[in-house]
Amino acid sequence: MNDTSTLAKPGVRKRELIAWAFYDFANSGYTTVVLTTIYSAFFVGVIASELDAQSPGQATFLWSLAIGIANLITMILGPVIGAIADHQACKKLILLISSIGCISSTLLLAFAGSDAVWFAFAIVIFSAMMFSMGENLIASFLPELVNKDSMGKMSGYGWSVGYFGGLLTLGGCLALIHWGRAQGMADTTLIPYTLILTALIFALTSLPTFLWLKERAEPVRSDKDLSYILISFQRLGETFKRATHFRDLFNFLLALAVYQSGVSTVIVLAAIYAQEVMGFAQEQLIILIMVVNVTAAIGAFACGHLQDKIGSIPTLSITLLFWVLAIFTAYIGNETYHMWLAGNLIGLAMGASQSVGRALVSKFTPDNRSAEFLGLWGVVTRLSAILGPLSYGFVNYLTEGDHRASLLSTLLFFLLGLVLILRVNETRGKQAAHH
Repeated sequence: MNDTSTLAKPGVRKRELIAWAFYDFANSGYTTVVLTTIYSAFFVGVIASELDAQSPGQATFLWSLAIGIANLITMILGPVIGAIADHQACKKLILLISSIGCISSTLLLAFAGSDAVWFAFAIVIFSAMMFSMGENLIASFLPELVNKDSMGKMSGYGWSVGYFGGLLTLGGCLALIHWGRAQGMADTTLIPYTLILTALIFALTSLPTFLWLKERAEPVRSDKDLSYILISFQRLGETFKRATHFRDLFNFLLALAVYQSGVSTVIVLAAIYAQEVMGFAQEQLIILIMVVNVTAAIGAFACGHLQDKIGSIPTLSITLLFWVLAIFTAYIGNETYHMWLAGNLIGLAMGASQSVGRALVSKFTPDNRSAEFLGLWGVVTRLSAILGPLSYGFVNYLTEGDHRASLLSTLLFFLLGLVLILRVNETRGKQAAHH
């Protein structure tokens, strides 16, 4: 990040930009280990395996249901918490609380054995909810730190740094599993230790964020008789009333809700697909996702720059085409190398699409409503994280565990998202945010 001085707003120090990006580094270990790679496959293959023995597809459906419930709660609470954070200027405090919640619940997952399906189910819901709250809040700092014309580049930095954070955590988990197996330890014993390692890395690498990142917003004076919740809903009501003025923001949020449903499905079910369909072992899964993290970092970094040059909408359209190609490759693939090809295409597309999406919402956001409008971004991403995985899990349950049939629903999300994104006028959306 050697050109950060050209990105920052006046008064923003370089270390604050590093601290902001480092939160993506810190929390990426949770998504990579718990939601994407190790624990998702462990939950389906070990913790909930008895459910699958009774009725094929139940374990996958239960995992997708847990993720869906977590995101439903976040979808409801996210805008309210964002509005409270704006009103009371306490984004950093709430970010700290959500981080502690995610870290501590990740530790708790280490103590959920194969006989504690519903305990694990509940803790997955809570940990994913805390993670999502943190995602909303860290994004809301972006408009305070950099100019709108540089948001794509800074968002790309954050996502690319985040993927290397996931890579570090996965590398540590792989080394731990390799060492444990050499000592004769079973995976059921080793996986809990990977969760402890993940929580520790999250806690340590998030410290720069809380030490260096400043809270620049000022509390808003209001009628003391009004509760914070009521104030929050009033502000949200005003936001939705202005939907016509911010029509490109809402057109984009609609497109985002569709294509992000596909992205969310891949994040929480790709490892399960590789394990159940392609026969990947635990170590193969970890290595695959480690490589995918590298290509995702490259995609986020490259598209962060590209969108500032050619625009966010053209860049996003290109990434959605990559998604379609990746999912189709996984669908028709029968050999291990097919999954490797699909995985790397997914990595490039995932890093790019997530970076572009967050930056574009920031460009369409008025400066004094950053946490609230990024809360709306959170609502949409959470809605997609409900619809996508649940559609996959439901189809999987109906087809008695047919993962290829389930993957077709994911492909449809990307195709429809590509059509909807063309309705967004980027220039008009940025102009609306300044009026």
